[in-house]
Amino acid sequence: MGNSVISLLPIFHLLVLLSSSVNAYWPPSPGYWPSSKVSSLNFYKGFRNLWGPQHQRMDQNDLTIWLDRNSGSGFKSVKPFRSGYFGASIKLQPGYTAGVITSLYLSNNEAHPGFHDEVDIEFLGTTFGKPYTLQTNVYIRGSGDGKIIGREMKFRLWFDPTSSFHHYAIIWNPREIIFLVDDIPIRRYPKKSASTFPLRPMWLYGSIWDASSWATEDGKYKADYNYQPFTAKYTNFKAIGCTAYSSLRCHPLTASPYRSGGLTWQQYQAMRWVQTHSLVYNYCKDYKRDHSLTPECWS
Repeated sequence: MGNSVISLLPIFHLLVLLSSSVNAYWPPSPGYWPSSKVSSLNFYKGFRNLWGPQHQRMDQNDLTIWLDRNSGSGFKSVKPFRSGYFGASIKLQPGYTAGVITSLYLSNNEAHPGFHDEVDIEFLGTTFGKPYTLQTNVYIRGSGDGKIIGREMKFRLWFDPTSSFHHYAIIWNPREIIFLVDDIPIRRYPKKSASTFPLRPMWLYGSIWDASSWATEDGKYKADYNYQPFTAKYTNFKAIGCTAYSSLRCHPLTASPYRSGGLTWQQYQAMRWVQTHSLVYNYCKDYKRDHSLTPECWS
């Protein structure tokens, strides 16, 4: 019997190693799923076309938008919000998509041109055999206008975003902004001062457009319209919270069970995994940047 136990030890160790290897490439459970607390929204009830109407197609509640050499396309929420949960399930196009941006973002650019706020989820197109980069960004009171002061954090996802739909979301409230992928927090941007946090109402947007000047490896690879059309599919739209017209008693949504905001220990562990394994750029760690312009990095 002793010999049997000894002979089984290598197999046990192998199973442990295999288990660890699998877990190393997939984040741990966050233990809380904020998307399940928010009902999906019929596209026509919550949104309208913003531009490129001939480059949008609805199939039930699935929206396809595309970019070709003539135009891209975009949509916008009907209501402006001052806080809330904003998400959609998105499926990206495989193959050569360099120079192409697919996005889901909050903005008040139309209300405050040249001095706007913005919170971005952007998929940066890529070349054959290379993964997409998911870029998150925050602009405050014109930092995205003129002289750009970005607050980018970029990730390489732990799955293929072209093979199926995945849910991407922003939770924005007066205390923090949380970016989520399939309910896993990937970034928390807390309010440290009024000057570094968006506080004015914003609308939810989605779009696909040509950003060849910077999107893929700092503009090294451009959009190649021999591969057109470039498509993106959206479904499971979610946009709920305190609108610009809501009573001041409207209670902001949070990313965790805590009404005061923040994340649970389990959510922090999941976010830590993502930032250890999938984060490829953090503006606060970019020592070529002038961080006097981004004081939240050291405050």
